[in-house]
Amino acid sequence: MDAGDPGRGAVLEVAVAHERDVPGAAEGGADRLRLAAPGGLSPEPALVSAVCRESDLPVLVELRLGDSWTTTGGELARLVGLAADYAACGAAGFGFGFLDADLEVDVAVCTALAEQLPDGLPWVFSEAFDATLDPRRSWRRVLGLPGLAGVRSAGSPQGMTVGYDDLLAAAADPAVAGLLVAGGGLQAEQVPWLLRAGVRQLAVDTQVRPGASHRSYVESGHVRSWRRLLG
Repeated sequence: MDAGDPGRGAVLEVAVAHERDVPGAAEGGADRLRLAAPGGLSPEPALVSAVCRESDLPVLVELRLGDSWTTTGGELARLVGLAADYAACGAAGFGFGFLDADLEVDVAVCTALAEQLPDGLPWVFSEAFDATLDPRRSWRRVLGLPGLAGVRSAGSPQGMTVGYDDLLAAAADPAVAGLLVAGGGLQAEQVPWLLRAGVRQLAVDTQVRPGASHRSYVESGHVRSWRRLLG
């Protein structure tokens, strides 16, 4: 999976909900796909297989079983099994992120899962990052996690409309900019500034669907307009 090496240009990640979204994403110039079930939960392996069969684009699949950002030992074992199933279906990487009861990055749990991912596949820390109490401390905690290819963040739980300035300020640190996957209400006018700050992974979701609705399929023209912004 291309994690967004600045030397290779910016990576456009497109969220897909099923295999019918894949043609529009691929034709429009997406670099990778993100697949999750409604609510940001883990999808069925059959859906992962269907999405992976539609394109050669790398697919990141979400590993999350409940609506909380915490997890249990039993859930962790199930997630390890799901990761193996997803990899067998063609997944190129994963998305997950867990916090402890104090809303701190749960380094122990994230490390345990990362170290059991099949074939050493990479992963992206999820939106759970924006639910932590101290983003600066959270960045310090995630930087050493094994296999980490990105950190998904909007700078605020309310999205980039609220968090953009803080996100841009955080990206002044090259280590942060190199991992940041900027998403969560990303707006076109924000892209040049993020690129200038060194951010090389950007994620879109409803922005590439007609009417900005999940009832619409990903549309190639919408994706292409974002691809042009990234260069």
